[in-house]
Amino acid sequence: MKKLLDIALPLIGLILALAFWQWKVRHDGVPVYVLPAPSDIAAAFAANVSSLMASLATTLTVTALAFAAATLAALFLAILFSESRLAERIFHPYAVVLQVTPVVAIAPLILLWIGYDRVTLAETLIAALVAFFPVLSNTTLGLRSADFNLVDLMRLYGASRAQILWRVRLPTALPHLLSGMKTAGGLALIGTVVAEFVAGSGAATGLAWRIIESGNRLEIATMFAALALLAVTGVIIFAALSLLEYWLLRRWHESAIRR
Repeated sequence: MKKLLDIALPLIGLILALAFWQWKVRHDGVPVYVLPAPSDIAAAFAANVSSLMASLATTLTVTALAFAAATLAALFLAILFSESRLAERIFHPYAVVLQVTPVVAIAPLILLWIGYDRVTLAETLIAALVAFFPVLSNTTLGLRSADFNLVDLMRLYGASRAQILWRVRLPTALPHLLSGMKTAGGLALIGTVVAEFVAGSGAATGLAWRIIESGNRLEIATMFAALALLAVTGVIIFAALSLLEYWLLRRWHESAIRR
């Protein structure tokens, strides 16, 4: 019953907000090019569904590639940091620099260096940079949170560093890794959109370019439809990663057992 309420209440709130939006726009006679009503947005989506879905496929492809690359690279570096203090002292400051540097500032340089003939690669790299740090920091924390008593016991029985990593440190770090992945999934989508905005000029064909194109043509309802599609995509990514987290932790970790 509680889970049904958790789903129903946000939906009821959304329906009420859309109903008020529809009524307010129609009642006040707000022009479509200023603020379209939900019905106008739905009509624009229906009229452009094929092109919007094609743009969504492009954006999702870059997002998935960036998310995978960021997760694998961050996991590798987190393991390296947990096993070698020297490596952490050398490379961790650079990871922090990448995190605090606005991606909008370096995106044009990345596009210039990689080339506009390889826009997908450049966009993937930009989005991966945005999604990288949460996975790195969370996983590093998780690897270091392993029970030192268990680690000492494994060493007492002659376990190698690889065995300790596989049997103690990685299982301990898994909830932290999954938490970082949930954050990184949304950031990968944001990074992809930023990269598409920076690419501009028709070189990108994702949803961000559709938003720019619709705004330039004053097709505001289509722009809102693309924005709504991006929002729904972000929610679906978060929900999918939350489901993965629950599926992997449901039998042994308190965060999933007590839901």
